[in-house]
Amino acid sequence: MELGTTASHELLRKILSKGKNSTQDSYVMYDRINMTMPISLIFFAFLISGKANAFLAPASQRFTFQLKPLLAVAAATTPTDLIQDEYDVIVVGSGIGGLSCAAILAKYGYSVAVMESHYAPGGAAHGYTLKRDEGNFHFDTGPSFFSGLNPEIPAKSSNPLRTVLDAVGEEVKCAKYSTFGLKFPEGDLLHTTNFGSKDGALHKIAGSQATDEWKRLMTSMWPLAKAVDALPTAALRGDLSAIVTAAPFLKNFATLNPLENLKLTQPFSNILDKANVKDKFTRNWLDLLCFCLSGLPSSGTITAEMAMMMGEFYDDDAMMDCPIGGANAIVDALVRGITKYGGHVFTKSHVEQIVLDKNQNRATGVRLKKNARLVKAKKAVVSNLSVWDLLGSGILDTNALPQSYVTSGMKTPVGKSFMHLHIGFQATREELDTLQAHYMYVDDWSRGIEAEDNAMLVSIPSVHDSSLAPEGYAVLHAYTPATEIYARWANKKRNTNEYTNLKEERSQYLWQVLEKIIPDIRERSVVVQVGTPLTHERFLRRHKGSYGPAIVAGQGSFPFPKTPLDGLLVCGDSCFPGIGVPAVAGSGLLAAHSVSWDSIPMQKKLLEEMTT
Repeated sequence: MELGTTASHELLRKILSKGKNSTQDSYVMYDRINMTMPISLIFFAFLISGKANAFLAPASQRFTFQLKPLLAVAAATTPTDLIQDEYDVIVVGSGIGGLSCAAILAKYGYSVAVMESHYAPGGAAHGYTLKRDEGNFHFDTGPSFFSGLNPEIPAKSSNPLRTVLDAVGEEVKCAKYSTFGLKFPEGDLLHTTNFGSKDGALHKIAGSQATDEWKRLMTSMWPLAKAVDALPTAALRGDLSAIVTAAPFLKNFATLNPLENLKLTQPFSNILDKANVKDKFTRNWLDLLCFCLSGLPSSGTITAEMAMMMGEFYDDDAMMDCPIGGANAIVDALVRGITKYGGHVFTKSHVEQIVLDKNQNRATGVRLKKNARLVKAKKAVVSNLSVWDLLGSGILDTNALPQSYVTSGMKTPVGKSFMHLHIGFQATREELDTLQAHYMYVDDWSRGIEAEDNAMLVSIPSVHDSSLAPEGYAVLHAYTPATEIYARWANKKRNTNEYTNLKEERSQYLWQVLEKIIPDIRERSVVVQVGTPLTHERFLRRHKGSYGPAIVAGQGSFPFPKTPLDGLLVCGDSCFPGIGVPAVAGSGLLAAHSVSWDSIPMQKKLLEEMTT
């Protein structure tokens, strides 16, 4: 029987209305869902985190033609003097999670405003432009690896970011590619979809025993990937009404083994052990992929993330996407979707305080720094801040929260930071055609993926997109994969010789690796910018410049969008399902669907549109 009737809605409303005045009980139900919710709902929720359509790893395919500039129309944010006194929902922060949440809410007809402190929306995914005598150079600040965005390829209903974009009728123009470069201690290799076959890189390095183990692994991953695809991310909610919206898709699980499905929440290393994968290179390679996804090796990355990623990499027809115009094209598409449906994105609108009612039981709006202006929220305030900024910056009176909630949140393990090089350099189209658009580099596997100055990722989007730099030039982004320790930077002051010297010292490793790809890169460079943990902290408002929470699979879990305060929800990489573009887009969907019960009819309509 399909749970979609008015009667079933009312039944669920009554169930949740019991104890609705107990904030502490409400918090426990949502924060510890893995212990108090039915297993089926736990499973539904964990499926989101497997959508590996974007993260910090690189990939590329050579193009032998000049790609014409196809810059998307830049989205216009709303002037701050048009901020109204009241909205249904206010979203604090415009990362991918916050924008995804706002886009869905606007689609459903809610009045929504996104308040962003920075001059540009996008959070860690925003881009920036440097003007030089040679012309304009466009750089991404964060993610460089995407899949499932190309509008020419049918959408997967389990892809949260594509779901949001399709829901608001926005597209991101992309170039397709399928290979990328590997520079490992074993030698220089080209990664392709046949990595684990007899003709692939794995066989060349480790031989037939390793490829046999790879085949066993992929066989064991197949049912897990099917489970990940069984439920659209748009069917999920952060409350028990998920029973209503997920019910039509339960039939997709009929042929799946429930015990196998539970493996999705385990560390991926467990799957490798059970598949008897012993080859050292294979284990090292998968640790690197896990680290690029979650900032943790396979022992700390949940299997759900890898279940989808393995398909994205190794299906016969697997393709990756290069957004034309950079990652900022995704941000622009989300902003256009929000404004199309009557929502607003306000930049340079710093929120000083999340305002509570007189009883300290409910979030009722925000107070802006400029003129201490109060803007009310009738239904909810959604925080796209990190857990440390929400609970530790003073933006919220934490006395209104259970002490256990605050203590637990502030003790969330902090992931490491990055070193970056953004470079504009001389390069002809013919020279770019000899390069891969992405490279992964590892110096010494025995030191571990998480060791400093041992691994690096390089993105050269100009291989695909000639619009990012003037003719005869290109851009690249080289960065360490969340291995930089914040402590050495903590007491450094910007614009001092000490800081400048440390930047020079810590960037040398990046230069040295780049010279293995482009030997004369220093001489070719006309634009050079070094990014540090303090750059992340200042411009991206990242706590300690962090990649995000370092929550280890099997030892902890990300909280859901509900908080102990009525009317206050969270989205982004500090809540379920975790770190990375696919995960934060999924968190935005969950938060949007958790604002109000009256979103259920609109959510069901969206699901019908997706499946017809």
